Amino acid sequence: MQAMIKTSRLETGVIALDRKVQPIYNTLAAALGGILLNAEKKNIHVNVECPSDILLAHDRKWTSEALFNILDNAVKYTPTGGDIQVSVQSWELYMKIDIMDSGKGIAESRQGVIFKRYYREEEVHDIEGIGIGLYLAREIVTMQGGYIKVTSTVGHGSTFSIFLPHE
Repeated sequence: MQAMIKTSRLETGVIALDRKVQPIYNTLAAALGGILLNAEKKNIHVNVECPSDILLAHDRKWTSEALFNILDNAVKYTPTGGDIQVSVQSWELYMKIDIMDSGKGIAESRQGVIFKRYYREEEVHDIEGIGIGLYLAREIVTMQGGYIKVTSTVGHGSTFSIFLPHE
């Protein structure tokens, strides 16, 4: 329900993004804080590589929300004892955040539809969720001039790459 309310507020312009130059490290840490308990319950190892000195103009609250949504999915769809790797790199034009998991993966034929509102794969209907997290993440990243790319192999996990522009 919270995700639906947030989506509605973003789409209607009730909430505007407030981009400020600040460390991405703190934003990522806030997102990770929301998933660590569930990852621990499933004995999922989370490894993070993020230099603390990378500065980026971004909205901390909403970017953290987008990262949390992707990380939350990684925990949901990664089996017990799996791995999640997060790495941050600063490129010339973009800052790139890769979130890699050792989960079930996404068929190539479905990779184009996973960002649609309310989309859920048939085989995951027993897992909690309404199919709004990736949609909301993409909206937040797009509103900041960035984009999200996914690469995945069924049975071997997925990598979600978030690109946010330097200004």
